[in-house]
Amino acid sequence: MNRAALPPLAAAAAALTLLSGWTAVGGAGRARPVQAEQGWILVPAGAAPAAAFFTIRNPGDVPDELVGADWDLPGHVALKEHRHLGATGTWALAPALTVPARGELAMSPEGADILVSEPPPLHVGQSVEFTLRFRRSPELRVRAQAVPPGGLSAVLASTAASTAREPSRATN
Repeated sequence: MNRAALPPLAAAAAALTLLSGWTAVGGAGRARPVQAEQGWILVPAGAAPAAAFFTIRNPGDVPDELVGADWDLPGHVALKEHRHLGATGTWALAPALTVPARGELAMSPEGADILVSEPPPLHVGQSVEFTLRFRRSPELRVRAQAVPPGGLSAVLASTAASTAREPSRATN
């Protein structure tokens, strides 16, 4: 073997050993199950669709995706995202919604939500359960409290204020 080839081979072997060790102790990033808190569902007017909103946090180093949702009541459930086009916008069904690594998916009327077409009558204060399905994480069962359409902005504002004051208590 050529003596000139030994230093690059030794450096490559050392790098491979260090990278293997870094990966073995979790330095290469780990997926961790996502967490969600209680959400809200807007009480629709008449036969209009309803929209549910949750904040989903990802404590892991690997992005995850919300790929579907169900609930125990009648009505088709789908993921929806808003698309902004200048001063106007539209919405579209989404096959998945990203929950970034070490970040959150904060659903809102201006971003993404869970669309419930043809829901049964809902009453303000009523609590309903959803099952959220993810690409990497296990399913989550979360509750949503029914709020009147005009009441969502106040709920979201108070939630943002309390999140800034104290650590959140996310559940699996």
